[in-house]
Amino acid sequence: MDTRREATLERQIEKVKGELVALGDLRPGSLSTQYNVCGTPGCRCKATPPEKHGPYYQVSYTRKGKSSTKFVKQKDLPAVRKQLKNYERMKLLTDRWIDLATELSTLRLNKEAG
Repeated sequence: MDTRREATLERQIEKVKGELVALGDLRPGSLSTQYNVCGTPGCRCKATPPEKHGPYYQVSYTRKGKSSTKFVKQKDLPAVRKQLKNYERMKLLTDRWIDLATELSTLRLNKEAG
């Protein structure tokens, strides 16, 4: 039984590895839409009701303890959305790999001890 479970876990880990390799470009963070008010007197953004400038898009993220925000051009939105989605998928796959590897390691240790 343990040998069969080992083989199953190994296959599942290989599948996860293949999915990770196929992901493509990654980008951590979250995408937000911003509308701004400028300092020009009489501008439309100061009207009642205000017509703010925008939309402007930006990605915010924290990496290695440092926060950062990057503006994204509208033409780049589809690619950035895909990169963000790939990053989230990578995190899920990595968690899955860790779960499978932990179970496999425990199985092997128990087999050696037994």
